Amino acid sequence: MLRVSFSGSFTMTRAGAAALATTLVLGAVAPATARDQTGAIVGGLAAGVVGGVVGSALINGANNPPPPPPPEYRPRRVLVEEPEPVVIRERRGPICHYERRKEWLGDGEFTYRRVEVCE
Repeated sequence: MLRVSFSGSFTMTRAGAAALATTLVLGAVAPATARDQTGAIVGGLAAGVVGGVVGSALINGANNPPPPPPPEYRPRRVLVEEPEPVVIRERRGPICHYERRKEWLGDGEFTYRRVEVCE
């Protein structure tokens, strides 16, 4: 038997029993005759109600498989890069370069001369 709980106390079994009881009561109250079409209308209405209840029970109560469990925890691989070694080279000797410097010859005269400067 199909049992789907909506609010805890009302189940599809009770809904189906209520629909069946309603159908039986409506069918017993108004017997259908050939000249009177009221019974056919009430019977069709009851059949529609029962069909709707049963259809919704089938749709809502279908056995859906439970969702798959979440994947197990696997720690990520972490790539740790070691810093490159820093090599500090000592200077082999003084660094020298040539500069042009002004050399005074007298009160108003001067000339430029190349001079080697070492640091």
